Amino acid sequence: MKTGLVLSGGGARGAYQVGVLKAISELRPKHAHNPFSVISGTSAGAINAVALASSANNFRLAVKKVERLWNSLHVDLIYKARRRDVAYSMMRLIGSLFNDGVGRTRPVSLLDNSPLRELLQTRVKFSNIQRRIDAGFLDAVAVTATGYSSGECVTFFQGRPEYKTWHRIRHVGVPAEIKVGHLLASSAIPTIFPAERLSREYFGDGALRQLSPMSPALRLGADRLMVIGVSGNARIPARHSADKHSPSLAQMVGHVFKSAFIDSVERDLEHLLRINNLLGMVRLENPHADTGRLRNIDLLAINPSIEFDEMAAEHIPDLPKGMQTLMRITGATGEGGGASLASYLLFESEFCKQLIRHGYEDAMELEDEIKRFFEN
Repeated sequence: MKTGLVLSGGGARGAYQVGVLKAISELRPKHAHNPFSVISGTSAGAINAVALASSANNFRLAVKKVERLWNSLHVDLIYKARRRDVAYSMMRLIGSLFNDGVGRTRPVSLLDNSPLRELLQTRVKFSNIQRRIDAGFLDAVAVTATGYSSGECVTFFQGRPEYKTWHRIRHVGVPAEIKVGHLLASSAIPTIFPAERLSREYFGDGALRQLSPMSPALRLGADRLMVIGVSGNARIPARHSADKHSPSLAQMVGHVFKSAFIDSVERDLEHLLRINNLLGMVRLENPHADTGRLRNIDLLAINPSIEFDEMAAEHIPDLPKGMQTLMRITGATGEGGGASLASYLLFESEFCKQLIRHGYEDAMELEDEIKRFFEN
């Protein structure tokens, strides 16, 4: 039986996934290799996925490497955040209005994430991925991005030679040697970070058109899935209160990001559970019924027990002054109602450490379920 790991997107919220993975690594034997045959990630989840794949020979060590990376993060390692950098990006955006909305020298974006390219090139050993696959420590790793010209959701995967290109409506799977450009494309949050050119097309965040986040892992042969989300929506009832003011720009953008990064994951989980229930009822009535290519997928979803918005509002003062100003004028604060947007951009060590701690605690509360998942 092949086990798949699905890591969703969410910018700085991806630190939560590291906490969950840390707990899993401690529940496994000390020197055990990677327990996931297929690792699939989108946006920040793609970075975590590829980092795990490159050290799949020792799962606990791989998680420790990823944890060290997140624990040492500062905004300056991800994007340029000084006042003059933010002001320059804003001027480029305004200047693009006089050039049909197109950047003259590079794709337009609110922030310049060139430091992230340098960080990934330094900290992720891309050349190790194929070695781990050839040695049998995993079958495939997949990274999903969205093509701006084609409008297609494209999953780039590196794996065993038997895996071939697949086509579905608006979703394509393409064999590739995963490199830094694929991670930058998958994590290029629209309007925030610049699009990345791969071959003949510019790509942005994979969550934009990814209607079925579980699909890549299933397409690559996973029979059971562990899904690590980055939103407490699935566990925390919605709070309803009277609005104090109209929605700020950041609040509206935050809702768009939630729709892209979070809602599709929750919808796909619900869809998968319904199929499992349907197959169960069919086989109960007729054990020999032909269900075509449909199969029951053992599933374990781990989601935060807290919402990140209030926590993000507390950590906004950790940001550089230029970003604090940008957060304030767009309403990306607790008072402005847009702290959700800030949570995607808060690549500061204290915020990330807090998310890692919550991820670890949430996973440890599910210790028995996690052990059963791997024992089956």
